[in-house]
Formats: sequence, structure tokens, C-alpha cells
Amino acid sequence: MVETVSIDVLGLLLVLTVAWIFGGVAERIGYPTMMGELFAGIVFGPPLLGLLHPSNLLDVLAELGVFLLMVYVGMEVDLRELFRLGPQSLLIAFGAFVIPFGFGYGAGVWLGVSTGAALFLGLAMAATSLATKSRILADLELLDTRIANVLLGGALASDVGVLIAFAAVDSYVTAGALNLLEIGVIVAKALGFFVITIVLGYRFLPLAWAYIENRRERYGFVDKTTAFMFALLVSLLFAQLATLADLHMIIGGFVAGMFLRQSDVEPSLYEHIHTVIYDLAMGFFAPVFFVIVGFDITFDVFFESFGILVVLVAIAFIGKIIGSWLFALPTMLTSREGLVVGFGMNGRGTVEIIIASVALSAGVIDSQLFSILVFIAIFTTALVPITVTWGVRLLESADELVYVDAEEPS
Repeated sequence: MVETVSIDVLGLLLVLTVAWIFGGVAERIGYPTMMGELFAGIVFGPPLLGLLHPSNLLDVLAELGVFLLMVYVGMEVDLRELFRLGPQSLLIAFGAFVIPFGFGYGAGVWLGVSTGAALFLGLAMAATSLATKSRILADLELLDTRIANVLLGGALASDVGVLIAFAAVDSYVTAGALNLLEIGVIVAKALGFFVITIVLGYRFLPLAWAYIENRRERYGFVDKTTAFMFALLVSLLFAQLATLADLHMIIGGFVAGMFLRQSDVEPSLYEHIHTVIYDLAMGFFAPVFFVIVGFDITFDVFFESFGILVVLVAIAFIGKIIGSWLFALPTMLTSREGLVVGFGMNGRGTVEIIIASVALSAGVIDSQLFSILVFIAIFTTALVPITVTWGVRLLESADELVYVDAEEPS
């Protein structure tokens, strides 16, 4: 037991070291740190050198990393602005789901796979990753822009929609037909989650913070650490509510962060909470997550199915951009903003990997198609910071980078 713990600690030390070095290099050359962390996982992990390996400790820390990252990002989002842009986010989320899903299903038919495999392929193409694009927006300091709010709203809606569609596809594959009752229960749970969290966020949190601050003023025993602990408990409660609703815990963390920002916490307490969550997420847990994401890529598909890989990567990349851009045109966004939103929605990350893993374990797809889907997830995620960075420069040159707290574009 002692030996196993020691190996895990050494692995953690090495992961954090390469994440720190490569993240710093990426930032130095003008790209988000997560690009360097992802590259470090590919180079030093199983895909190339094999010096780093997955472990239970790294898996747990990675889960905590993506959770805390989402809490922090939620604290950076103005909920009122997000609701104002809500209809646009939903429209873009719809386009970013339907078009890639159709392309992916069509590709499955072209490949001659089973109907179940084609559905999973379409779902993998339609998937997005709220976590990865959130980190990218944070690294690029774009969280207070209009495109970031639309992107996060669209990604949140897309994540929920993909999970519901995933349940439908999984039901079809396992039962051989759609179970409408089961799907209805899943939709009801998702709606129930948002109703409960809205009530808690708007009714419970302000009262709780008022009570805490009152205790602090009267007795002086409530310090900044206690306030942070309460914020963490609230975030974990929201995460648990999300899992009970068959949603991913990161959705609960993201929603909790938004309501923590809206709950009118005393400035010094809120600043401490914000700083600690930022340091824990960005400085420790999230780098572990992005390094071990790089562990999942395999290069065998380059030799065994290169042509299919190229076609599916192109379909995944183009389909998501076209879907997001087309459905952004009727909104207040400019055509260039719609294009950048399409770039941002393109990262699939762990969501696609999870979908592919379930399909593989169910015997719906083979290991070859699984490897291709994993590579698409890594490749599209890796392209997001590059394409978004280019897109932001395009917006800046056209004076179309709009900040939500500014009256004029910047």
C-alpha cells in the first residue's frame, strides 16, 4: 500500500512539473496554458514517451480539477447578461448539435456501420466540452466578452442536450427501440435540477450569506476560510443535484459559481473565495486534468485508417463551425462573431471520449472507430485555442470584440 501511494505521488509530481513547464512555454508564445498541458500529456504520456501513466490519484484530481474550474468560470459569468443572451445561446446550441449530428450519422451510413454505431458517431460529432472551452476563455481573458457569454450559454445548453440525446441513443441501442417514458423521466430530471438550483440560488444563497455576515459582525467567528468552506459546500451540493438528475457534476459546479457571484457576498469575503478557487483550479487541479486528457490519444489510426480519420476530422471540424455560424446569423452577433463562436464550440474534449467509451464497452463500435473518435476529441480541442485566438484578433482588427460591461465594442 505504501509503495502504491509513493508511485502515485511521484506521478503527480511529474505531471504537475511538465504541466507547469509546457504551460509556461505555451503562454510565452501567445497561446493558452492548457495547450501546453495537453501537449505535455501527449509527449510524456502513453502516446509517445510513456514516462507518465494514468492512476487512480490522477483520475480523482482531474475530476476535481474540471469541477473547480467550472465553479471558477461560473463566478466569472454575469448571470443577468447570460439570461439576456439566452435565446441566442439556445439557437446556436441547437445549430451546433443538429448539423454535426446529421453529418456524423451520414458518415456512419457511408462507412456501412450499424444504425446504433451511426447514431453514436453523430452524437460524438455533436458533442461539445464546456470544461475545455471555459479554460480557454479564462486563459485568453475573454470571459467578460459577448462571444464568451454566448459560448458558455450555448455550451451549457449543448451539454444538457447532448446528455439527453445520449440517453435516447443508449436506450435505442440497448433496448432496440426508443423508450419514451425513460427519456421523459430524464428530461424531467434535468428541468427539475434547474428549477431547484434557481430557487436555491435566488432564495437560499442571499439569506445564507446574510446570516453568515451577521454572525461575523456580531460574534467575529466567521472568517474568510469559513466563508470559502461554505461556498465549496454549496458548489458540491449543486454538483450532487446535477448527478441526481443524471447530468455531469461540472454543470452543477458551473451553475453554483454563477449564483455565488449573484448572491451579493461582502466584497472582501467574495474576493477571498474567488482567489482561492482560482488558485486551486488553475494552479493545481485543472493542469492535471488537461495533462491526462493527452494520455488517451493513440497514433495507430494514422497507419490503419488514415483516410477515414481525415474525413471524419474534417466533418467534425466543419460541421460544428457551419452549424454554429449559420444559427448565429439571426442573432445580434455579427458574422465574424458567429464564426468565432463556431471555433469555440468545436472543442469536444472529454464529452466525446465518454460517449465513445460507452459505445465501445457496449460493443456498438470497434476499437478502430473508438481510437478515431478519441483522436477527433483531442484534435478539435487542441485546435480551439488556435482558432479562437486567430478569431479574436480578427474581431479586434474589425473593432467587433464586444465587452459586456462596455457600451461600445472594444
